[in-house]
Amino acid sequence: MHAGGELGAAAGGSLLLCAALLAVGCALGLRLGRGRGAADRALLAWLCFNALVHFALVRKEYGKADARWLYFDPTIVSVEILTVVLGGSLALVLVYAIIREKHYRHFIQITLCVCELYGGWMTFCPDWLMGSPNLNTNSWLYFWVYLVFFNGVWVLIPGLLLWQSWVELKKMHHRGSNSHKKFQ
Repeated sequence: MHAGGELGAAAGGSLLLCAALLAVGCALGLRLGRGRGAADRALLAWLCFNALVHFALVRKEYGKADARWLYFDPTIVSVEILTVVLGGSLALVLVYAIIREKHYRHFIQITLCVCELYGGWMTFCPDWLMGSPNLNTNSWLYFWVYLVFFNGVWVLIPGLLLWQSWVELKKMHHRGSNSHKKFQ
């Protein structure tokens, strides 16, 4: 892998596309979240961004950070099919569930988070076990921005959302347990 820290035109374009998708996702999520609490508005913004990113084709530029994206590694392609089709669709279903206050919201939220975490694990663990031969660790941009930061976001946010679902399900259980005691 080549070293280098300069920001080329393709990398700049990719980062601008990501920033544009973030702006559109935030605007859309905040619009859909009118009248909701801050946590749900932020979640809707994230979900809109997440769905947009999953359906955007920025693979060629990301391939400079992880070469497996350039030669269509079967593991990467398999994980991407799962992530784009299932993850992108679940993000949209979760947007609907939040807006319409559907009973299945946390089931979808947990499923999406597990899908995201599984996708991240299956993307990187096989390469880590081989000594990371496909990961560009020589470039600050590709290593710290593409690999660490962007993939870290897809670990941190699903982790926080799993915690949120845990807390909400626990509250629902306690409310259900308390109402059950009233009828005994």
